[in-house]
Amino acid sequence: MMRSMYAGVTGLRTHQNKMDVIGNNIANVNTVAYKRGTMTFQEVFSETIRGASGPQGGRGGTNPQQIGLGVGVGAINTVHTKGHMQGTDNPTDLMIDGEGFFVVSDDSNYENRYYTRAGNFQLDRDGTLVTADGHKVLGYKLDENGKPTAEAGDIVISKSETKAPTATNKIRFKGNLDSKADQGEPGHKSNTIIKDSLGNSYLIDFKFVKDETADDKNTTWTLTVDRITEQSTGNYATDVSSVMDGVKITFNADGEIAKINDEEPDKLADAVKLKEDELSKITFNMTKDKVEIDNGNSPAGNFRDIIIFDPQNSETYKNLHQYANDMDAQPYALDGNSSGKLQAYTIDQTGMVVGIFDNGEQKNLAQIMLAKFDNPAGLEKTGGNFYRDTRNSGEPQYGLGAGSGFGGIRGGTLEMSNVDLSMEFTEMITTQRGFQANSRIITTSDEMLQELVNLKR
Repeated sequence: MMRSMYAGVTGLRTHQNKMDVIGNNIANVNTVAYKRGTMTFQEVFSETIRGASGPQGGRGGTNPQQIGLGVGVGAINTVHTKGHMQGTDNPTDLMIDGEGFFVVSDDSNYENRYYTRAGNFQLDRDGTLVTADGHKVLGYKLDENGKPTAEAGDIVISKSETKAPTATNKIRFKGNLDSKADQGEPGHKSNTIIKDSLGNSYLIDFKFVKDETADDKNTTWTLTVDRITEQSTGNYATDVSSVMDGVKITFNADGEIAKINDEEPDKLADAVKLKEDELSKITFNMTKDKVEIDNGNSPAGNFRDIIIFDPQNSETYKNLHQYANDMDAQPYALDGNSSGKLQAYTIDQTGMVVGIFDNGEQKNLAQIMLAKFDNPAGLEKTGGNFYRDTRNSGEPQYGLGAGSGFGGIRGGTLEMSNVDLSMEFTEMITTQRGFQANSRIITTSDEMLQELVNLKR
């Protein structure tokens, strides 16, 4: 009788523990990236009244006689299933679409590390990516080429970040040269803007002149550099023939380029280019009003070789044609930019923070680090949506988003709690009934004890 009462007490205590787990789940139904807990029961040891015996002589064996002494907590586990997604349009809100964890730290050496699924991050005054309570989000430092290294560091997105200017390296010609055009001067002029290493702009004028010796089937044009103008001053240079040797472009009867400098385009000995050393030596000795300057200035920055026709790349010559149509051949500088200030940024699936600058260029700013564990259920909760690794979780394995086992990163999205209220309320009902049943065991055992006491009058 006393055993049943104490068994009832263990039942009350264990069901109360389960109710505590359920209550915590329900309380965190809207907590970012909260992982619900589950609890399982197990019986405690049993009292053996009579042990088992084997067959002996003419008698058969007997089973043990045992009375259980109640119930206890078998396990309290964290269920690491993914919660539902919620869009926020905040670029620093991040979600891991997989099994990885963000890595955060509260010390300057990054030795004290915690792990979290909650990606509701923000920027502090220094542009450092931090959690709501100030823990720094860890990433990999980048090398000079914007590639992640193995060294851990802060994620810094500074509003004062700038992108260095880049000199032009590629010009492509597109469009049509009119097959009906007259031979000789004035030809067809067109232009584009190129950049030096400081981001200064220069307008470069090209001229196509139809060769007077063209035959009926193949037509040859000569391409030269006609003038280069410094955009900031309007001063220009006309003595620029050394920048690029005259280029002979021969078109066949189909209007396609058949030869460049008497060679098939894909068999050119050298690429056709504007020479960087000659570009740097030009002198802007004419004003925009066509007045000669005694001591004209040269470009302030350095240039690169600017490739026009490349035998290794058909894209450089296949879009220039000669048809009986309007003259619209035009060069386009494919690269080269002035310096730029950070305008916006995005975070891709790998966790790379890419800055978008007001000059139209992009630059890698930082790389977010992720961690994974062989046994995520073995992690220890420390509060604040943080986990700590334990002996049973395994050592953290670090890597990039979208890698094997890490999951991709979604920007402007948060992972919400994986608590299912319908399941929790169902569990609550069964737990409540279990608690009631165990309390009835105690009251019934008490009534039986009372009857026993009443035997003595």
